[in-house]
Amino acid sequence: MSSTRIGLTGLAVMGQNLARNIARHGFPIAVHNRTTEKTREFVESYGDEGAFTFAGSDADFVNAIATPRTIVIMVKAGAPVDQVIANLKPHLAKGDLLIDGGNSLFSDTQRRIKELAAEDLLFLGTGVSGGEEGALNGPSIMPGGPKEGYDRISDILQAIAAQVDGTPCVTYIGEGGAGHYVKMVHNGIEYADMQLIAEAYDLLKNGAGLSNDELADVFDQWNQGDLDSFLIDITVSIFRTRDPENEAAFLVDQVLDKAQQKGTGKWVAQGALDLGSPVTAITEAVFARYLSAAKEQRVHAAGILAGPSGRYRGDRDAFIAAVRDALYASKVVAYAQGFDQMKLAAKEFDWNLHYGELATIWRGGCIIRARFLDRIKDAYDQDADLPNLMLAPYFTEALTKAQDSWRLVIAEAVKLGIPTPAFSSALAYYDGYRRERLPANLIQAQRDLFGAHTYERTDKPGTFHSQWGPTQSENIPLKPKE
Repeated sequence: MSSTRIGLTGLAVMGQNLARNIARHGFPIAVHNRTTEKTREFVESYGDEGAFTFAGSDADFVNAIATPRTIVIMVKAGAPVDQVIANLKPHLAKGDLLIDGGNSLFSDTQRRIKELAAEDLLFLGTGVSGGEEGALNGPSIMPGGPKEGYDRISDILQAIAAQVDGTPCVTYIGEGGAGHYVKMVHNGIEYADMQLIAEAYDLLKNGAGLSNDELADVFDQWNQGDLDSFLIDITVSIFRTRDPENEAAFLVDQVLDKAQQKGTGKWVAQGALDLGSPVTAITEAVFARYLSAAKEQRVHAAGILAGPSGRYRGDRDAFIAAVRDALYASKVVAYAQGFDQMKLAAKEFDWNLHYGELATIWRGGCIIRARFLDRIKDAYDQDADLPNLMLAPYFTEALTKAQDSWRLVIAEAVKLGIPTPAFSSALAYYDGYRRERLPANLIQAQRDLFGAHTYERTDKPGTFHSQWGPTQSENIPLKPKE
């Protein structure tokens, strides 16, 4: 019988690096790709790193793995995953386990779990974060689906995951599409985090006039404190990188300002609308990328639409400190919104998510890894039912201390004509969440006037409809909504 417990199909860079990671940790692995030549090249290039078994066909690939088999699929999300499953199924046996390690939409994962369960096959939808480097040296891993599938492969996943303080950055997320849903929200938080950093950069460079060298020093200083994170760290490196085609210039200034995306941020926004979750900072980050993509229109509009110009004229060091506080406070809000969406999804899909564990596995390997996540873990360790991350004592105090700076920065951004959609929406969410009474009473009254949509009262239970106007003399109680 083969000693190879696991196979991987799909040898693009992520698949290659994950296979190498598995082999390096002493687990023999069969490798396969749609094009046989790519598989051969991979084995020739990395065969000295571990025990790889070359497989030129679907049948050879499946038969090279000991039963019950475990197969990792690393191909583009969507139809390619279904095609790989269809190609493998004729060669599989009952009890075999398939693992989708791509960024699949969670609802596709839910469907695949059900379809394959009907044929006595197991399927895990597994988020893998950390990019190419993480796949090779230790990613954050978010597996979801049948628990017996995770138990079968947990030793391998724990071995190849990033390690922080001796703890592997992997945990069983939950049934169904929970793993891919959590990875999706992780990516949404990543969108917000990147947009917030970009807004801080814009304020300091174009508002306060900092050079790239000065920006690098400021961000490096920030990275020594509570903002310590992978994204801040790489931003320092970006600011210090010279253009290889012109050593007098910085490379970041030569990069076209059109941000691309692969769709997971959009899925978060769509999912938030379905659940009624106000993930404003994440959604604004997605919209900001859409606006950046309209480069030609923006170039045209720049010569037509009027706006303020100039630099911040106050104390520059104080402004830098204020931007730092605004960035931290907005980051708290972005995470609070992401965790709120996961809570609503857990309720909707009957998942038993453990939010402290999610913060724990995001501390290493993944793109949003940060010192900040230890604070989140502590918050959920102290109160597993915490309604909102902003209500944890540490974050409540941090937001209180930061809010004067937060407001000053956004006010100055408005004066200078510098767009800060994520900063501004994060503050608006904070102000809305802390308000006991919002103007939604007027909206509900309008809805009742033009559409008889009914309303509830503050002074007694029930649902009501009124004839609005100066002659109004009665409220018409309706039956409670079912």
